[in-house]
Amino acid sequence: MARKTSVVGVVGLGSVGEPLLRLLNRAGYDVVGVDRELDVVAAVDQRMKADGPGGSDGSGGPGGSNGSGGPEVADRPGAYRLTNDTAALGSADLVIEAVSEDLAVKSHVLRRLNSVCPDATVLVSVTASLPLARLAIASGRPGRTLGLRMLRPVRAGAAVEAVPTSMSESDALAVLAELLATAGLTPGSLGGAAGRAATDLVYAFLNRAVAMVAQGYAGREAVDTAMRLGCGLPVGPLELLDDIGLDTAHAVLSDLHSRTGDARFLPAPLITSMVRGGALGRKSGQGFYPYDKEGGRLAAGTGTGGTGGTGQDGGTAAAEPGVAVGRVGLFGSGTMARGIAECAALAGVSTVLVARSPEKARLAMAAVEASLTRSVRRGRIHADDKARALSLLESTHVTAALGDCDLVIEAATEDLVVKRSLFASLGSVCRPGTLLATTTSSLSVEHCTQVSGRAGDALGLHFFNPAQVMRLVELVRTPATSDHSMAVARAFCDRLGKMVVECGDRAGFIVNHLLFPYLADAVRLLDRADAGIEEIDAAVRRGFGFPLGPFTLLDGIGLDVSLAILRRLHLEFPENGCEPPVALEQLVAQGCLGRKTGAGFTRPPGP
Repeated sequence: MARKTSVVGVVGLGSVGEPLLRLLNRAGYDVVGVDRELDVVAAVDQRMKADGPGGSDGSGGPGGSNGSGGPEVADRPGAYRLTNDTAALGSADLVIEAVSEDLAVKSHVLRRLNSVCPDATVLVSVTASLPLARLAIASGRPGRTLGLRMLRPVRAGAAVEAVPTSMSESDALAVLAELLATAGLTPGSLGGAAGRAATDLVYAFLNRAVAMVAQGYAGREAVDTAMRLGCGLPVGPLELLDDIGLDTAHAVLSDLHSRTGDARFLPAPLITSMVRGGALGRKSGQGFYPYDKEGGRLAAGTGTGGTGGTGQDGGTAAAEPGVAVGRVGLFGSGTMARGIAECAALAGVSTVLVARSPEKARLAMAAVEASLTRSVRRGRIHADDKARALSLLESTHVTAALGDCDLVIEAATEDLVVKRSLFASLGSVCRPGTLLATTTSSLSVEHCTQVSGRAGDALGLHFFNPAQVMRLVELVRTPATSDHSMAVARAFCDRLGKMVVECGDRAGFIVNHLLFPYLADAVRLLDRADAGIEEIDAAVRRGFGFPLGPFTLLDGIGLDVSLAILRRLHLEFPENGCEPPVALEQLVAQGCLGRKTGAGFTRPPGP
């Protein structure tokens, strides 16, 4: 297809169609966008005009159903025209259908396109779950009707797949392949078992995130911030749903539920109510977040957001005067304790690390010094910063050294008996008013700390590993935690440069409560003969933009750690999908613990 003379049409300007239209237009194609709703046409036109040069052809945007409204789009590369009349596609070389995921609706649109487009025009259906062969036959031109598969709305460089049927003509497939390549999209396989598996995993994860917000456990910003910073996701699950479109997500979940009967896919009632109320996400200007007419997210606190949440919208609260921590104590000598101690000392806080023995205290201090040396070598800090931090840090095996601390953070092994024993000791060692915190990731904060006898001074500070790198801290409040204690903890985290999300006291908090059912679901996919580890990982990365596939992530966390967290979560929430998969149990029993042992679900590349 010669780009300078080609015309590309897109029918359906929702969360899938509009990004495609704009991407193709920016790539230099003349585009015609069609949507039956004139208000949608007008809104898309306003957003495209806001893009600046290379946008509107100056015809006044929507054009109108009579096809007048300006010069023919093929007269000038990069022009666009928007209308509600499919007759405007009579000169198109290729038309992409991106209407709702309904067999009858798509079939009707494709038949209409067959009647208005030249015989050589290639028709392309964007479908996530419908049988492409049925659509190709229904179009009336099965040889020139293809599929386009994507797992989320496209952006430059995104992975997409051109899907033929056994009836497809080779030159039609070549036309679509050239279009995708010149638009800067990455061809790849997103279908088959791996694509279906990736869709199953991610949509179940998104559904759980909505349920968490609807339950009032955490607000939209808290959930999205926690999953972005805690798991490295490009966007949080609720913002991703807004991008996909709540109606599209509802349709995909409903289809999965009807085909499998699996409760994971039953759309959360909040999604259903939002769709019924017209809150469809970015394309409608309102979803979990409000959006301006150009599709940009409005500032936090603007609009209702439709979240049904608690109003905990994440972010770091401003530090309050009079709550500064002058001295912090760490009980523990492992990776987490050392990382937090390093952060605190670098932030200028006097820090003491208490280990169980003199040797462990010495090794912990040496490990922190080595970490600071690496940071200097890599240019992250100055040598003076290292020297200042080391002057503020001490290590010992004497618990009494915690007696003059304003904040004591327990970072011992993830064992309730061990933690309760430590907090019983801290209750007698620490001076009145000292804030007591646990770094537990899967235990109840209240159960860990209540033996201290200081319920109002106790809370959870769940740092993420490595603490000196990861920005997120989940600040966990028990029913008895005082407002003053929360303020002290927020101010401390703010001084460390961390982003705080607040949540209630229950096993798993936000991140682990959403992450580990997703990881368990991935392992259970191995019970199917058609799902491969590498293929599933690749489909999740390419299709949804996640930085790691689930199996690579499990290996990074550690299979033994993952198994322990799943056991705890399953004990607390037996209906949440956290039952440890048999394959995970077997690997741990065999000593295959992931990256740290060199063997897990994946193997690291050789030298």
